[in-house]
Amino acid sequence: MLKKHPLITFIFFGVVLYLISNRLDELLVYQGATVGIFVIAIASLILLTGYSGQVSLGHGALMAIGAYAAALLRIHYNAPVWLTFVVAVLAAAVGGALLGLAAARLSGPYLAGTTLALAIGLPSIANQFSIFGGEQGLSFDIGFPPASLGEDFTQYKWYFWISWSAALIAMYWLRHVLNSRYGRSWRAVRSNDVAAELAGIHVGRNKVLAFTISAGLAGLAGALLGMTISLVSPGVYPLLLSFSLATGAVLAGVTTLGGVMIGAVILVAIPEIALAIANRYGGSETIITNLPGLLVSGLLILTVLLSPNGPVEQMHARHAKRAKSGKASHSPVELTLRVGSKTWSTKK
Repeated sequence: MLKKHPLITFIFFGVVLYLISNRLDELLVYQGATVGIFVIAIASLILLTGYSGQVSLGHGALMAIGAYAAALLRIHYNAPVWLTFVVAVLAAAVGGALLGLAAARLSGPYLAGTTLALAIGLPSIANQFSIFGGEQGLSFDIGFPPASLGEDFTQYKWYFWISWSAALIAMYWLRHVLNSRYGRSWRAVRSNDVAAELAGIHVGRNKVLAFTISAGLAGLAGALLGMTISLVSPGVYPLLLSFSLATGAVLAGVTTLGGVMIGAVILVAIPEIALAIANRYGGSETIITNLPGLLVSGLLILTVLLSPNGPVEQMHARHAKRAKSGKASHSPVELTLRVGSKTWSTKK
């Protein structure tokens, strides 16, 4: 259904989310909003890594760029909420373009190290300038939901609607981009950049474009994340966030968008699982703080060992293999009978 009628599928999914949001408690609605944010962030990383073949361990920093841009615009100019998200996309896209210029000359561990340095260094940069609020960060308050939505329409439900509206629009647009000539060019560059260049594809330009679009989506996710907690600070976008997104992308399958929901749900569930484990065994605050990172690392290692392409890709591969074997088993058998100079065959 998604391949034949994508617009209808996304509209149907949006209606289902609307009905679900009216039947969940506040905590689940808030977690649902966070799932929508991680859907965008993981999709942006899949675009970069799975389609253009560029490794990034610093997407948390790109999310922070978008979040800080949105918060500054909201604080100093009281801009409309939608405009803050647009500026977040543009600011992060500019940062991604600059990083992409360097990425066009790097590959493999060198590129991963460059993006990792960005994720480590950005909090220090934010602490050096008072305009960014230091360690305490900046307030990012989008205000109360419109009164026309009713008195029972809560703030968390408002976050849910905004997050998932952005997620559905971003995923619909990204799907079309990946199915266009740009997506085909990125896949060609990922497979063999030399062959792609011989075919007339500008490798460097395509890498920069992929980094720019990926960073813009990450910036949107970062602004949405700051919205849900009403705060933008270095502590909201730590190095662990970048590793978590990498884990979510691996769980989703780095070569397909079909599993982004799986990766997003798991990332939202990990802190809750860690908290339940720590409370069950009387863990201290240190254990509660560090256990999510340990779970993310362990999950990433297990996924790479057991299902390196992600569960969705593994299911697709099994289905294709089963269909191929079934087709082979039902193929007609050719029988040939030769008697003397005469030959009879069942082949038509």
